[in-house]
Amino acid sequence: MDAPGLENTLAVIPARMASTRLPGKPLADIAGEAMIVHVWRRAMEAGIGRAVVAAAEPEIADAVRAAGGEAVLTAPDLASGSDRVHAAVAGLGPDGRFAYVVNIQGDLPTIAPETIRACLAPLADPAIDIATPVSLITDEAEIGNPNVVKAITRFADGETVARARDFRREIEAGERGPHYHHIGIYAYRRAALDRFVSLPESPREKAARLEQLRALDAGMTIAVALVDTVPFGVDTPADLERARMLLAARERTG
Repeated sequence: MDAPGLENTLAVIPARMASTRLPGKPLADIAGEAMIVHVWRRAMEAGIGRAVVAAAEPEIADAVRAAGGEAVLTAPDLASGSDRVHAAVAGLGPDGRFAYVVNIQGDLPTIAPETIRACLAPLADPAIDIATPVSLITDEAEIGNPNVVKAITRFADGETVARARDFRREIEAGERGPHYHHIGIYAYRRAALDRFVSLPESPREKAARLEQLRALDAGMTIAVALVDTVPFGVDTPADLERARMLLAARERTG
């Protein structure tokens, strides 16, 4: 089986205008460009292959194309970002040319390109269906925060890739660390993505509101890749202001 490469890998960034806390989020201006354009640029900087935005609305696609990027329109009523990614892959690679697909959230304008590369790397192992990055939790407050999803795993000494045993919002009392912050981007084998979107929601997925549990509950294998930092996600107006400051600082330092 071929390993991920420039010719057989597609990075897809799903985006839609609907957001309860920050309406129109993909087009929010950051340093003179729409947020979704910044995410597309990070995907290109990762250098893993072709990068495309899967847009639910024409205005998102128009903004990406105006910046020189590639975008495709997908049905606005798709249930999830994963479904939007799958629709984009089906349209762009019906002949199966893309054996590996990376799903990058559209609200991560400061994500490090090396995090994207790390997410893809575990798929070099043919036993892995899906890969996703994690970072060591160093802030004790995160352990008790249900908004911080934890990956349950153990890394061997010196290793940066391990199998995920579970994903949870809550750590059980007395459960020993170290604990890992799950970063919600995913790399799929194409066949694994096809299977994943065909599966019904599992009971644990519904209860925890964690899509990755559907894969584990169906017996799919997920590997986690250890990275240094958690990318900053934009969900609120305050987050948007912080992203503007972070990217402005990046521009000043080059």
